[in-house]
Amino acid sequence: MSMGETVPGYADPHEHDAFAELLLRSHLVTPEALTFAREVELRTGASFDQVLISEGLLDSESLLIAEAEAWGVLPIDLEAVKFDDTLVRMDENAGQRFLAENWLPIKRDDDGRVFVATAREPSPERAARIQQAIGAEPRFVATTSWNIKNACLRLFRSEIADSAANELWRQNPAMSARITFSRGQKVGSAVAGLGIAVCAVMWPVQTAIALLTLVSLVFLAGTSFKFIVAMRGAGYDVVERVSRADVAALDDRDLPRYTVLVPVFREANIVAQLIRNLGGIDYPIEKLEVLILVEEEDHDTRDAVLASDPPPHFRIVTIPKGQPQTKPRACNVGLYFATGDYLVIYDAEDTPDPDQLKKAVVAFARGGEETVCVQAALNYFNNTENVLTRMFTLEYSYWFDYMLAGLDIADLPIPLGGTSNHFRTSALLELGGWDPYNVTEDADLGIRASALGYRVGVINSTTMEEANTSIPNFIRQRSRWIKGYMQTSLVHARQPVALIRQIGWVRFLSFVLLIAGTPLTFLGVIPAYLLTAITLALPTELVAPFFPVWLLWLTLLNFVVGNVIMIYLSMMGPYRRGAFHLVLWALLNPVYWLLHSWASYKGLWQLITKPHYWEKTEHGLTKQDAHG
Repeated sequence: MSMGETVPGYADPHEHDAFAELLLRSHLVTPEALTFAREVELRTGASFDQVLISEGLLDSESLLIAEAEAWGVLPIDLEAVKFDDTLVRMDENAGQRFLAENWLPIKRDDDGRVFVATAREPSPERAARIQQAIGAEPRFVATTSWNIKNACLRLFRSEIADSAANELWRQNPAMSARITFSRGQKVGSAVAGLGIAVCAVMWPVQTAIALLTLVSLVFLAGTSFKFIVAMRGAGYDVVERVSRADVAALDDRDLPRYTVLVPVFREANIVAQLIRNLGGIDYPIEKLEVLILVEEEDHDTRDAVLASDPPPHFRIVTIPKGQPQTKPRACNVGLYFATGDYLVIYDAEDTPDPDQLKKAVVAFARGGEETVCVQAALNYFNNTENVLTRMFTLEYSYWFDYMLAGLDIADLPIPLGGTSNHFRTSALLELGGWDPYNVTEDADLGIRASALGYRVGVINSTTMEEANTSIPNFIRQRSRWIKGYMQTSLVHARQPVALIRQIGWVRFLSFVLLIAGTPLTFLGVIPAYLLTAITLALPTELVAPFFPVWLLWLTLLNFVVGNVIMIYLSMMGPYRRGAFHLVLWALLNPVYWLLHSWASYKGLWQLITKPHYWEKTEHGLTKQDAHG
């Protein structure tokens, strides 16, 4: 795989021109390629050597040789180097310094000088800074930024793996899902369970009535909240309206550097599609890096990426072995190596709108520094494949086109989707990255951002994905999502008073109804359906004591209104996108909710038995073509 390289231009115009002449004289590039690179340099502001590398007109090894000659030093292959561990680990932040400053100490020579690999011109000022850091005179050799990154990944693999997994927990244990139930939550749950059991023995009828009332009110409150918010979102075309004219007005020279993170695991069957999909992004590739995050043991996916011959700005980052083995841990490793001012997450099967990154840039500019993330909508290209894909599409259409828009308009916390969320990288680092122990790290991050006063918005751009085509795969995916909502609820319920002070009562109630209320609602579906069937089958005299008239009306209202609301919301989903052929399928929503309820009990069981287990969702199962 040819690895791209980000190389800054020379500050001195004469050195800049001299390096261009060196490339020509060494026959490393053609005059036509250099002319093209110069034109792109004028248009985008990227140096011509960046352009040559990004366009595949110059490989990084040839660039290394040319740089070494221009700098008057020798090139070096860091793969074959034996490092002096004392030099490499000179302080606890050495790895971050080497990555940020693009140099790496290797070993001492016989004269006491230190061999230092550098990916930047070894100017006197640079030499002085490095000498001060290592306490000895540097003896420079030339390498590339990416070779330094790979070397650091090898040298600091255990530290990087540990940091990716545990840094948030070390910084703020209360915000990490590493501990599933706090001591207070365990005691509170035990006391509540014991209290309910005692009440059930002493006052069985009254206890049953109280529990039925509570469940009915939770269900009604949750569905009503979603209806109110979605209807408010329906009054707007989109929240962040970024037009084609806004995108066209952008100057490539002013565009920031962008990092795309693509975590993949056992995705060998669809990485070729991934390369094609992300290759269609409309963004200057000189300012774009795509980091494909591959788990260390996943050789099949790595080989498939290499065999797909990706463009030079696509790079593989090997995720060191470690626990928990989750998508957010891989993303934290990717964040460690990301160089973009902004960063976006895509899944392996995603097909984003070509101008999505540019729309995000406009939205960030409008939102100001308080905007930490903007979420693009998700939808499905295989929405007509079977009943399940139709229901999946109905649900996501209502959620992303109406629900998230309503939350944004009301300035309420937005639970992010697992893909197509665009971040301001500096703010993401301040938030502590993703929680590797939370299996819906996206939803958790949206709530955490709100608690720290940041804003999460949405933009009028869509990423097309593959809807689940099989029920077992759906249950695996949805049980993980619901378990993650439970984790997020438990984490942010540890300090409820502090959370209320940070985000206010309205946002807090929104969090309770949406994040905690969603799994509670799903858990109640199967019991509610069973109870309805039982009450219809049993004689009235047996049922009557448990259902006073007021409770009968409440449960009837809850059953009818709740299901009507969710059917109506599902019917709304296709309208904005003109997919009217899906509307009547919304009538199956009560059956679809049975699948959610099944998944919620699986998620609850896993929350207790293996809370950090990442239930893998299989992709590439559809028979439909995303580009068809």
